[in-house]
Amino acid sequence: MMKHVRVSLELEAKLVSIRQHLHKHPELSFQEFQTQQFIISILNEWSIPFKRIGETGVFVDIVGEHGEGPHIGIRADIDALPIQEKTELSFASVYPGVMHACGHDGHTTILLGTIYQLYHNRSLLSGRVRCVFQPGEEVDGAAHQLIQLGVLENPKVDEMLALHLWPHLPHGTVGIKYGAITASCDDFRIEIKGKGGHSARPHQGVDAIMIGGHILQAIPTLVTKTTNPVEPVVIHVGKIYGGAASNVVADTVLLEGTTRAVTRETRATLKHQLTELSERITEAFGGKAYVFYEESHPPVINDESVTKVVEESARKLLGDEQVVMLKEPSMGADDFGAFAEVVPSTYFRLGTALSHQPVYDLHHPQFTFDDSILSIGVDLFTSIVLKTLQKGGKSQ
Repeated sequence: MMKHVRVSLELEAKLVSIRQHLHKHPELSFQEFQTQQFIISILNEWSIPFKRIGETGVFVDIVGEHGEGPHIGIRADIDALPIQEKTELSFASVYPGVMHACGHDGHTTILLGTIYQLYHNRSLLSGRVRCVFQPGEEVDGAAHQLIQLGVLENPKVDEMLALHLWPHLPHGTVGIKYGAITASCDDFRIEIKGKGGHSARPHQGVDAIMIGGHILQAIPTLVTKTTNPVEPVVIHVGKIYGGAASNVVADTVLLEGTTRAVTRETRATLKHQLTELSERITEAFGGKAYVFYEESHPPVINDESVTKVVEESARKLLGDEQVVMLKEPSMGADDFGAFAEVVPSTYFRLGTALSHQPVYDLHHPQFTFDDSILSIGVDLFTSIVLKTLQKGGKSQ
């Protein structure tokens, strides 16, 4: 018979104080030194051992007392955003221009609560749970760095879990998606080299602005004519600059943007197609194109078996009416995809929208959530782990 573990009123109050402290003291990516020390102080207060990883990361291994079993990882991101907060909360950010506008204060708090619950119930568990506080999710390469530092090794982690607070679902509902749940996000820069000249004699120059216009018109065909029409793809140019004067033929133009895809195959294809398109159009007009492509976050592709455990746990804990099967992936990105490329993983949503309060999207200066979501998140992670690792659970 499986035991059910729920957040106590005492722990619930502690979680609220933790979240409010984190929200009040946000730190940007890879600058989370105070955040790291605060996480460590809570773990020390609870007499829970931990290890540092990288400059600002922390992880905790909870070893079950029933011997060998699966090794489950849980990730929480801990960094904040360069946004001026406008929530007017009593615990609003004390740092001008820095804010927890993406719910990472909630993610960190939920993982701390999960650690408390699992550590004090480790007598129920087989296997191991590795709880990772990851810095730098809002910038490139953070998850990859932790993987290179061995966060999935010694011993090997078999699967990874993560949640994200989500203002597009009702408070306390769980959003589940099999397969791709977020897109990749890669940055590109197209440098077009033409030949400068006077606008009175345009035939003597090679107009980089004109070439840039043709590339801008052609880019949408990579979505409409070269990719599967039922597969979501985004190619967005967000910045264009070039030219020095109204009567001068511009010799250089720069286009900058992003590509997004929900399969690894299309992600790789877009890079090749965008490069080839830009080079051929530019060469046709006598210029030269240089395409610089920076791969950032891979898509988060949820493993079927791991996702099924999350779905079943959520239904049992919260009821079928609180579980929403997401119809389509978000074209936003999360570097949790780096973990999902290495081990079977799943990433799910936890709704925060309250009907009597205005809803603000992630990265909005007024984004916030009700602290009652914290206990739901802890109970959810705890039940997922217990389903897999508890003696008498599915792994036994």
